[in-house]
Amino acid sequence: MSTNAINTNSSVASRAVDRAIEGRRNAYQEEVTRLVQASFKLIRESGNLEPKVSEIVSEAGLSNQVFYKHFRSKDELLLAVLEEGSNLLKGYLEHRMEKAKTAEQKIRHWVDGMLAQVVNEEAASATRPFSLSRARLSELFPAEVTASEAQLTGVLRAAIQEAIDSGHMPKADAERDAEVINNMVMGWIERKMAVAQPPKKMDVEHLIEFIISGLKRKDI
Repeated sequence: MSTNAINTNSSVASRAVDRAIEGRRNAYQEEVTRLVQASFKLIRESGNLEPKVSEIVSEAGLSNQVFYKHFRSKDELLLAVLEEGSNLLKGYLEHRMEKAKTAEQKIRHWVDGMLAQVVNEEAASATRPFSLSRARLSELFPAEVTASEAQLTGVLRAAIQEAIDSGHMPKADAERDAEVINNMVMGWIERKMAVAQPPKKMDVEHLIEFIISGLKRKDI
């Protein structure tokens, strides 16, 4: 057999292996997606952050064996659900902010979009378990929760920096203010969700104006 033939056969074999691996990867991705989506659905419907593994796999139409093939524990799946939720929220905020014509409007859209988690009944039902369990999640996954929040504050930080560069909010501090605003908004959301009573529109507007006023401060 010639060297060329060997190389050709090796290339064909390599491509066959790649296709097999890609096919398996796609199948695994589908299984993980089904487990995450099933968890989202159960959490939203029950308001319980910790559905049973048996409930999750039943909802996903999979088995315990498939579950533990991808996740070492239910907490690890919960982390995947948390990350997916953060990605979705980040995309939602960016979509809202894209419509803004000024940096200030972007900041307003960010705050208003975050508060929609508690103002909008459907959104609130989906995010309430995560908001109320934020402290526990931070204890279980400190680095991951910090990274998830950094995605959201990063979008806000960029808008604040834009306002600083334009001279509209010259005394603002993009890094520190973004962190303070995020903590303020998250604390507000958690308190409102704890009482399970949607806030009034005037309460939302007051918080937004308070934040904007702080960013426009003349002196530190």
